[in-house]
Amino acid sequence: MAILSQRKLLNQIDDDRVKAAIVEAERQTSGEIRVSVSRFFWGNVRHAAEKAFQRLGMNATRDRNGILFFIVPSRRAFAIIGDEGIHQKVGQEFWNKLVTTMSQDFVAGKFTEGLISGIIESGRLLGVHFPFEGEMDFNELPDDIDYGNKE
Repeated sequence: MAILSQRKLLNQIDDDRVKAAIVEAERQTSGEIRVSVSRFFWGNVRHAAEKAFQRLGMNATRDRNGILFFIVPSRRAFAIIGDEGIHQKVGQEFWNKLVTTMSQDFVAGKFTEGLISGIIESGRLLGVHFPFEGEMDFNELPDDIDYGNKE
C-alpha cells in the first residue's frame, strides 16, 4: 500500500463538490452543516473537533442544530459533532448511520465521496426533525470547507 503525502491527501477532497453537497443537504433541513479539514496533529481527534465546532460558531445557530464533519486525512480519522438541539431529538443510531455511511469510502481513500455521502444523509435525516423552512430559512453559516489549523 502506497503512503500518500499530506498534500496529496488534502488534494483528494474536491471543495466544489463538497460545497454543492452541503447546499443540497441544507435544502432538506433548517440544520447547518459544515466541514473542517485539519492537517496532521498529535492528540485526540474528537477533542480537536469540539474545539473547531466552537471556533466556527456552530453552537450559535438559532435552533442549535449544526453538524460538523471534522476530517483529518493524514490520520485517516474523522469525527462528527452535533449541537445540543440535535442530541435532544435523535438517538445514537443517527450518528452510527452517518459514520457507517462515510467509513466505507474513507477506508478506500475516497474522502470526497465519503463526505458527500455523509452530508447528503445528514440533510435527509435532519430534515425529519428540522425540516427546511422555505423562505423563512436562511443560511446561518458558510458552506465553504474550513481548512483552519488552530485546533
